Amino acid sequence: MVMNLYRNIDRSKVQFDFIIHTNDKCDYDDEILSLGGVIHNIPQFNGKNFLQYKMAWHRFFKSHSEYKIIHGHVRSTASIYLWIAKRYGLITIAHSHSTSSGVGISAFVKNILQYPIRYIADYLIACSKSAGQWLFGEKVLKRNNFIILKNAIDSQQYTYDQDKRLKIRKELHIEDKFVIGHVGRFNNSKNHDLLIDIFNVVHNREKKSILMMVGDGELRPNIEKKISDLGLMNSVIFLGVRPDIPELLQSMDCFLFPSIFEGLGIVAIEAQAAGLPCLVSNSIPEETYITDLIESLPLNCSLDQWAEWIILHSNNSKRENMTEEVKRSGYDIHHTVQSVQNFYLEKCSEL
Repeated sequence: MVMNLYRNIDRSKVQFDFIIHTNDKCDYDDEILSLGGVIHNIPQFNGKNFLQYKMAWHRFFKSHSEYKIIHGHVRSTASIYLWIAKRYGLITIAHSHSTSSGVGISAFVKNILQYPIRYIADYLIACSKSAGQWLFGEKVLKRNNFIILKNAIDSQQYTYDQDKRLKIRKELHIEDKFVIGHVGRFNNSKNHDLLIDIFNVVHNREKKSILMMVGDGELRPNIEKKISDLGLMNSVIFLGVRPDIPELLQSMDCFLFPSIFEGLGIVAIEAQAAGLPCLVSNSIPEETYITDLIESLPLNCSLDQWAEWIILHSNNSKRENMTEEVKRSGYDIHHTVQSVQNFYLEKCSEL
């Protein structure tokens, strides 16, 4: 979402620099540097290094007085770094992209750490109403410093293209397959276990079905083992992290997204923009439903119900241009980026 904005904003007026919690090279580093951005590193917070973490932020702001705004997308420690940023005169923004911290002791600690954000940040931004209420409190919708910022996309990139579809399918040797697609990090929230269980039922009925999974993450080895145990290795494609998501969506026939929770589910919007039938869990926020291509099922419904919907749409080869629908819904990047740019410039002018 941040990169979509960064690629399209007028960088002669607004420049993004990035602070990340790692010294490792990351997926967007080269692109950020090519666009004129600077990448700074802060040590990862682990609970035990509270004082060191705070001091690292103090040192950063002392040596970088050029920054006017900090837009925080890491919520777990936002109450720390936004509070420090305010002491150095920056405008502070907290951004909610989710509706859950997960489960376990780590989630419990995160929930405690992030509670004060609503009282610290100058502006509270969320990708959906539910994401805003979850992080900032039920009454946030009535606050004049709360903004819903749609996770917009460049809709033209996703417009269905038959030539791109055939090219990708030929490269992956899936020309005659029914391709069920999923894009997402391999973590608990994306619910890959259910994804595989659903596909297993589909594949038992439709032997030409293929599951295409795009993404990577800590749970990938577990999912690979499960697929192997089910004897599905020849029917599942792992593509890892890819820069060509628009093209890959062209090659799919159906998009499956059974997440346990999502702040929005931007990839479901991208899939709709590509003209794909989309089946999602009922935990996906209502803002994601921008066309009549998307339907939902409860997470606790039977595997047969999920499979029947997918098989029903397996012969639906008609793909329409959904660009205008995306624009009307407010999810086209060219509209959103102008609003963001005006917001940044207006707030800077008030300093």
